[in-house]
Amino acid sequence: MATHPGARHTPTSPHPVTSGTPLVLSGATVVLPTGTVPDGRVVVEDTRIAAAAPEHAQVVDLSGHWVVPGFVDLHNHGGGGASFTSGTVEDVLKGIRTHRLHGTTTLVASTVTGDMDFLTQRAGLLSELAEQGDIAGVHFEGPFISPCRKGAHSEELLRDPDPAEVRKLVDAARGHAKMVTLATELPGGIDSVRLLAEHGVIAAIGHTDATYEQTVEAIDAGATVATHLFNAMPPVGHRAPGPITALLEDGRVTVELINDGTHLHPAALQLAFHHAGADRVAFITDAMDAAGFGDGRYMLGPLEVEVADGVARLVEGGSIAGSTLTLDRAFKRAVTIDRVPVTDAVRALSANPARLLGLDDRIGSLEPGKDADLVVLDADFELKGVMRHGAWVVDPQLV
Repeated sequence: MATHPGARHTPTSPHPVTSGTPLVLSGATVVLPTGTVPDGRVVVEDTRIAAAAPEHAQVVDLSGHWVVPGFVDLHNHGGGGASFTSGTVEDVLKGIRTHRLHGTTTLVASTVTGDMDFLTQRAGLLSELAEQGDIAGVHFEGPFISPCRKGAHSEELLRDPDPAEVRKLVDAARGHAKMVTLATELPGGIDSVRLLAEHGVIAAIGHTDATYEQTVEAIDAGATVATHLFNAMPPVGHRAPGPITALLEDGRVTVELINDGTHLHPAALQLAFHHAGADRVAFITDAMDAAGFGDGRYMLGPLEVEVADGVARLVEGGSIAGSTLTLDRAFKRAVTIDRVPVTDAVRALSANPARLLGLDDRIGSLEPGKDADLVVLDADFELKGVMRHGAWVVDPQLV
């Protein structure tokens, strides 16, 4: 929780507005998998997108706006002053609500490094929320990471990725473990990647000091995600190309990017899009408690964090400690500053992460039969509406 007395609260959402009446969202530019449709329409019936509108449908005029699929965040530690890594169930729900207000309709809750008993307890709590449909699953970021690239993780609690311990965390999540971030060059790393792949859990390479060759070996063993590419890994060298080069060049790997203007220079983001392609980029927040809340002092696991001007850094050492990003801001920055085409930004925020999670039959695009999860943006790409499962979380007619 924030200790700064002036911390700004994001208003919690009222209960989603449901009318029970089928809706036709008309007049907006709609982003579909096939491209943008000016003066398009999206039909919503109950919780799903429908192919045709019944006669009694209510028409909502969204002329001058964009309608895009709901955002999907693979990597998120909290928000609204609440932590997914250590908070109560109500804290976690508060963080989820905060990110929904910013367009994230599907979210994977991420932990940080802790001792094994604590992490298994967190896995149990978070798996209950996954069973209720509040989150899409659990991502374990640490403790199986490199002390050389620990970032905002407690070095005393780091450990090598023993496959038995990795399996213990996966089992504790009761089928809801979605991703584990590993420094795959550590003893047990490759065997742990193989174990995760066998259990249908994403093995993500991150907080790593691996060489190019070691990274290639991990990808061949089944690793498919780069945890916040560029951050917490060696830079590219002309004689030692390192993990970044291996992760960008392999078509089996999706690269996470934190597009907040602090973690990445715009040229680095463009490099990732150019070499990986729009189908292999996933924007994430890597958000901590301060997202959607305000500056102040927070705890990230056992470490104290100071947030100033929206940038989170460890009090001791000054390392960047996650972000205060929300995905609506990542979207706007991508299309207005980074010159990413809107359709590519939608892939990075919705379609690609949905596919990685194995949920693209339900979410990630605006197609009949899928969940009615969508975001309404104005002409300047400011968020004006959020719908989840057919109910307005933010009603564009009330904003």
